[in-house]
Amino acid sequence: MDNEIRVIIADDQEGMRLILRKMIAKAEGFTLCAEADNGRDVLDLVEKHKPHVCFLDVEMPGMTGLECAKAIQDTDPHTMIVFATAHDDYMAQAFEVYAFDYMVKPFKLERVMKTLDRIREVMRMRCGEESIPKEGTVSPVRMRRAASSGRIMLRHKDGVNFVNQSDILLVQRENRSTVLYATDGRRFETSEALGDVQDRLDEQIFFRCHKSYIINLNVIDSITPYGRWTYVVHLVGTQQDALITHEKYEELERMFS
Repeated sequence: MDNEIRVIIADDQEGMRLILRKMIAKAEGFTLCAEADNGRDVLDLVEKHKPHVCFLDVEMPGMTGLECAKAIQDTDPHTMIVFATAHDDYMAQAFEVYAFDYMVKPFKLERVMKTLDRIREVMRMRCGEESIPKEGTVSPVRMRRAASSGRIMLRHKDGVNFVNQSDILLVQRENRSTVLYATDGRRFETSEALGDVQDRLDEQIFFRCHKSYIINLNVIDSITPYGRWTYVVHLVGTQQDALITHEKYEELERMFS
């Protein structure tokens, strides 16, 4: 892994930010980019620094940590959210925003280091993947049904694009837009909601694996662990990947059993 793992911490208590700051400084491969004492500043810092990891308190002025997590995921769903809070009764809501981890204060150094070790391993796996050329057509993997030959129309500010469904690898939320990646390396961006695009896709081929991702079932290569409640779906023929929740992973297992 060539680059440092960028981290932002947010907590309205200076003492807790100091503790996290010291712990992150002890961990190899991590760089603290910025810190905030309120929720609204967090989003500005995320936009500026594009961190890999955000440590968020749940109860903060301006916006809660949960609200921040939802907004961050709409920008980059791969940003790892770690809640560091004194309240253990928000864990169910943290599950809904697919937090990488949930730590209840007061926590020990070993607890934080374990989480940082897991983050480092996930980042190492992601950065260590071989570069796969994006040119050409992908060979389907374990076909469930014949790929749809239908086309969909994507609206954008400059007009529309027509895309064959059989050419679609992945649809995801990215920088508050919906982005479609094709087998030939093309990228299409639309202001349409992910759900609106999903409604026009062949449900026999495309699977909503996460609130921010739709994947082509024919091009799944492998699935590996990610956070406490999430996995990474690796796709054939592209460096793009997707997240899948534990619930959706179990549904996928039933579909292929």
